[in-house]
Amino acid sequence: MERTTDICIVGAGPAGALLATLLVRRGLHVTLIESSPSLGKTFRGEHVNEQGEAVLERHALLAGVKARGMLPMTRLENWKDGVCYNTIFPEITVGHLGIHVPQRYLLAAILEPIMQAPNFELLLNTRMRELLYDNKQVIGTVVEMNGERISVHSKLVVGADGRYSAVRKKANIPYHTWEHGYDLLWARIPRPKDWEPIIRMALIDGKQLALFTQAEDRIQVGWNIDKGSFKEWRKQPFEPFIAQLKEAFPTLTDVVDDTITSWSDFVLLDVHSSYADRWGGNGVVLLGDAAHTMTPTGAFGLNSALVDAEYLAAIITDEGTLSNVQIEQFEASRRSTIHHLQHEQLREEQHFAQQFEAVH
Repeated sequence: MERTTDICIVGAGPAGALLATLLVRRGLHVTLIESSPSLGKTFRGEHVNEQGEAVLERHALLAGVKARGMLPMTRLENWKDGVCYNTIFPEITVGHLGIHVPQRYLLAAILEPIMQAPNFELLLNTRMRELLYDNKQVIGTVVEMNGERISVHSKLVVGADGRYSAVRKKANIPYHTWEHGYDLLWARIPRPKDWEPIIRMALIDGKQLALFTQAEDRIQVGWNIDKGSFKEWRKQPFEPFIAQLKEAFPTLTDVVDDTITSWSDFVLLDVHSSYADRWGGNGVVLLGDAAHTMTPTGAFGLNSALVDAEYLAAIITDEGTLSNVQIEQFEASRRSTIHHLQHEQLREEQHFAQQFEAVH
């Protein structure tokens, strides 16, 4: 079976969705490929900062996000020994320290303007298997949908498929990875009735413990642990570990006891950064985590990917093509910013404990 489109975007995360919307609005035919059976998959990095907010506003998409539900963070608190000792408030001109938006709300708002467009198709439960070549030029992809293989011919293939990008792999694009010395345990708990929209941080055995208030009356727990240590942690009793969370934030004792009852209630994130040697060429281009993986620190990854998508949408030609020179210029225009943010993440992680050392 075969299909033809102008642009094939692999990965219907926020960046892939935004790129699709901007290109469809220009009149290009776009096929968006998503491996999940729906757009409501669980995602952990759901905080939009002022940069991402501005991108959505520029393209008249923020109102749709607001209508579905979002939660601006009013402050950040640092806690020690069960007590808040320092509070950071947002700049008045910004008004928040990040906005929590559930992934399915964000994707629905971004894609709403084009869902019924005749020049757009969304293929869910579909995996990219191969790239199609004519000599050395990529001319499309082979995808598998419901057990059936489909050749999708296109003028450009976009890899918006994350840190483990299949497009990057199939295009044989090398990338360099560096570790940060920790992995991250995620968990979600109900939000107590009087809990405000805030971020709370604590230091546990020299490691960061963070609480992110979320829309839909939840709190996301992010707990740094030594790299590769979760396998050993799972062999140990669970209760002493979780007791540290309750000691750090005593008001959460009841909801933690009711919600986090075993190691299986945590999701492990392998934390690392990476940077692709090139961001594409010969009919393929990468963006977001596929080109430059970031850690959760500072919520830079999602927002940088939105900026990538906005920039890329502006330079793709009206015919749906992108030259190698344009791809090089795309990477060059973003390189210094991305490297700066990746180094900023390392700096913040390495100096996190210092802000607690002078507290008695």
